[in-house]
Order: sequence, then structure tokens, then C-alpha cells
Amino acid sequence: MNWDQEIDALGLLCPLPVLKARKRLKEMQPGQVLRLLADDPAAVVDVPHFCNESGHELLGSADEGAAQAYLIRRAP
Repeated sequence: MNWDQEIDALGLLCPLPVLKARKRLKEMQPGQVLRLLADDPAAVVDVPHFCNESGHELLGSADEGAAQAYLIRRAP
């Protein structure tokens, strides 16, 4: 799947990956997709929770070595 923007949050601990994603998503157009790379173990819980609470759609996640890649579609 393609994405519109990407954030490299590798090496950042909770809550920084989600805070960076929130800030970037505010700047994006509805329907655009953000790819978030994170290696914080808490991100596997934090990112889905953030999407649920904010109305953004978590399109999926995938392991990329020691990191996780999350695809998040900005809410309308």
C-alpha cells in the first residue's frame, strides 16, 4: 500500500511516537495515509488506542525487523 507521509519514530519512547503522529495527522488532508515507524514496545498498544480515540483508521501494521510500521488513514 502507498502512503502520503512518513514519520521515523525509531528510538523514541512512549508517548512520543503517538504525539508525533497526532501532530503530523493534523497537518494532513482527510483520507491521506501516514506511515509511522516505531520500535517502542508500547506502540503496539498505544497506536491502536490512539486511532480508536481520535477516529483515525489503523489500516494495518507490519514487523520491519525490530520495528513496527503502522499505516494510519486520517479521519474526515
